[in-house]
Amino acid sequence: MIESPPTRASLLIRLRDTQDQEAWRQFIEIYSSLIYGFARRRGLQDADAADLMQEVLRSVSMAMGHLNYDPARGSFRGWLYTITRNKLVTFLDRQKRLIRGTGESGTHERLAEEPLPEEDHEWDEEYERRLFAWAAERVRTAASESVWQAFWQTAVDGKAPKDVAKSLGISVGAVYVAKSRILAQVKAQIQQLQEA
Repeated sequence: MIESPPTRASLLIRLRDTQDQEAWRQFIEIYSSLIYGFARRRGLQDADAADLMQEVLRSVSMAMGHLNYDPARGSFRGWLYTITRNKLVTFLDRQKRLIRGTGESGTHERLAEEPLPEEDHEWDEEYERRLFAWAAERVRTAASESVWQAFWQTAVDGKAPKDVAKSLGISVGAVYVAKSRILAQVKAQIQQLQEA
């Protein structure tokens, strides 16, 4: 998998402008499914996970105006993870009170069960998967179907180049070239995202 880049500071600066629709579109493309997937893996139903995602995005939107990003103090993803984790705990406590009606609050216990941002490898791995999917989708639109399939079947599905070449009716060398070119384009998309 491609090494996970940090969230670029220029995007975070652009997000301060609530009217910068392109910056917010990119942010939502990359992070909304990360937040949603986190909630689903923690047992929330589809609608609840979507609501939690909206709450997190709303909190980020409200905080961006006064966020002074300093990578030395921690990563943006760590900050986003903390917001997501806290919103999840609040949601679960609210659900617990509704179901039992005892008024008991297990916030600290639930918060203690969740790993700290720097310990949650699942969060970072999901970010890397989402970033790869985002970049791959951008590259796919410009690739022919056979080139894309040669890349996908070897690099993602793990099929042998010889088998892929046979199924696509192309040479083994063409499979290697397709894989190499598409992978380079995906990496370039990720690098471009970092530098923009």
